[in-house]
Amino acid sequence: MSNKVTLQSLQQKKDRGEKIVGVVTWDYQMAQIVDRVGVDIISVGDTVGMNLWGQPNPFEITMDQMITVTQAVRRGTKRALVSADFPYGPLQEGVDSAVRAAIRMVKEAGVDLIKLDGAADFPEAVTALVRAGIPVWAQFGITPQTALQYGMEYSAMATAGAQVPPAMLDRLIGEAKELEAAGAALLDFTNSGPVVGPKVVEAVSIPVIGGFGGGPWLDGRVRMAHAAIGYSAKHLDADIDTYANVAKITFDALSEFKADVCAGKQIKGAPPAKP
Repeated sequence: MSNKVTLQSLQQKKDRGEKIVGVVTWDYQMAQIVDRVGVDIISVGDTVGMNLWGQPNPFEITMDQMITVTQAVRRGTKRALVSADFPYGPLQEGVDSAVRAAIRMVKEAGVDLIKLDGAADFPEAVTALVRAGIPVWAQFGITPQTALQYGMEYSAMATAGAQVPPAMLDRLIGEAKELEAAGAALLDFTNSGPVVGPKVVEAVSIPVIGGFGGGPWLDGRVRMAHAAIGYSAKHLDADIDTYANVAKITFDALSEFKADVCAGKQIKGAPPAKP
């Protein structure tokens, strides 16, 4: 597990048909655990605002907050590549703004690559970042808006593998090729589905990874650590298929702690009381 992951090693994985593993996380302790697992990419997603801090929408997260979170993850990561998302703003403001933000991410947070959401709309920004020496993980895919454009139901497109109109297939393959030509090192294909996903993987030479709406037809998968382990409070009440239910374990442990305190007992893990 000691060998440092590189973009070249990820490319070699694709060439050999081996899967690439990415995990989204937002703190020092979890980064250490995930890194020891041996994943390839630790992604610091801008969803931290909504999923960890309770922010009401994805637009509230700031660059300063992303820098702070990414610094924590960087400190906890030795082997995996560290990627960070832009918050909403720098990419939409133009190429110069995107380059400045990416340089800040590299200098202040030590990221190995930048993940650009909605990159298909900004191929010129991809090229500009690459020219500045900053690798890019470019996101594109099927959204409610693109599904609507082709008269398709989004839920069917994203989860049921419905037959994709030829025009949409051509568009998605074209976007993947354009992002590769722009210099992207990796692609993040959202809602790829088993129809379009394999065709995009075959159409480009760079790795195509997927989070939401992905599947084994891609070169790899990304999952939020908190979702994989059932960390959120919603896991106390909902029967969700996860690899663990940390929320329930935590609830039970803290309930036992409360009972010990109320009963006048010494709490577990505390230094023994001196006579």
